[in-house]
Amino acid sequence: MDADVLVVGAGPAGLAVAACLLRRGVEPLVVDRGEGVGDSWARRYERLHLHTPRIQSALPGLPIPRSFGRWVAKDDMAEYLRRYAAHAGVVPRFGTEVRRLERTGDSWTAVTADDGKIRVRQVVVASGYNCTPVEPAWPGQEGFEGFGGEVLHASRYSSPVPFRGRDVLVVGAGNTGAEIAADLAESGAGRVWLSVRTPPNVVPRSLGPVPITLMSITMEHSPAWLVDPVNRFLQRRVLGDLTRYGLPAAHAGVVAQARATGVTPTIDVGLVQELKAGRVTPVAAVERFDGDAVVLADGERLTPSAVIAATGYTTGLQPVLGHLGVLDGQGRPRVNGRRPAAPGLRFVGLSNPLKGLLFQINLDARAVARDVAKELRPDR
Repeated sequence: MDADVLVVGAGPAGLAVAACLLRRGVEPLVVDRGEGVGDSWARRYERLHLHTPRIQSALPGLPIPRSFGRWVAKDDMAEYLRRYAAHAGVVPRFGTEVRRLERTGDSWTAVTADDGKIRVRQVVVASGYNCTPVEPAWPGQEGFEGFGGEVLHASRYSSPVPFRGRDVLVVGAGNTGAEIAADLAESGAGRVWLSVRTPPNVVPRSLGPVPITLMSITMEHSPAWLVDPVNRFLQRRVLGDLTRYGLPAAHAGVVAQARATGVTPTIDVGLVQELKAGRVTPVAAVERFDGDAVVLADGERLTPSAVIAATGYTTGLQPVLGHLGVLDGQGRPRVNGRRPAAPGLRFVGLSNPLKGLLFQINLDARAVARDVAKELRPDR
């Protein structure tokens, strides 16, 4: 065996699991396809801050410094992860991409991109919920780009500066699309349109001094029929009727929508102000491109100079684990957290809970490390 435990991914989930295992006397092998701890956070768009407060976002064993503020900026999160790895003694092996996992007897074999093989007793997959961008591919897109139009996935958006004075269509009204649209509108873009396919539940970041994600902890296991009427009342009371500004109403409440589709609410960090000021205009879903125009589902034609596609991500796990029957139709794990998806195989950090992913990672990392250590060292 190359190690008792292989942890795939050196983001928050992988580091948390590894740190908890080390505290229990199990030394894992942590691999990651990237170049360094915190790099993926450092590459995100400049405006980004955590949507969960500092006290709800720390990993096991090390608080986030108070100097980072209540809502931690993406660069500070990257620094925190570097400090966390050093504090816990986790030294990942970077530049190592796992392409396939195979069960061989009572152990696992990981095949890497360079055709290397790693044999271990247990595997924890912690490669991230937002791992692989879903790149847009609309009919006529190449022709639009031939006319000088720009189409880019939101993962390649870093700053509003290149879009000042330009008309921009942002596709997708989830958290990323909503924040990018607000960022553009606040920073001098021309017209900013927000294309909405699935109407979002927009919620405030805080109710007075209380962060909305702290309140969501109590909603996680509550019946939707009980809590969603309260959610709707609070949404209207705090944010107002956003249909007045062209944003379609969500088809279901916050909890019902999250459970049915996995889509968490859009936390307002500037969009509502820009909607009310008329600087962001909601429009219908994109159907196709026609020359230099974007044709929407309702027949409207727009002529933006750039289209930013906040069209989401996949876990990227289908080639790695699809043959084992442990993924659902969207390539997400059927089982997350403490319970094994297969003998010796667990997933951490690949869910999208209402109470916040980092908070869930903290809980799951502790439980998984405890269970893995017991399985590997039953006599202790």
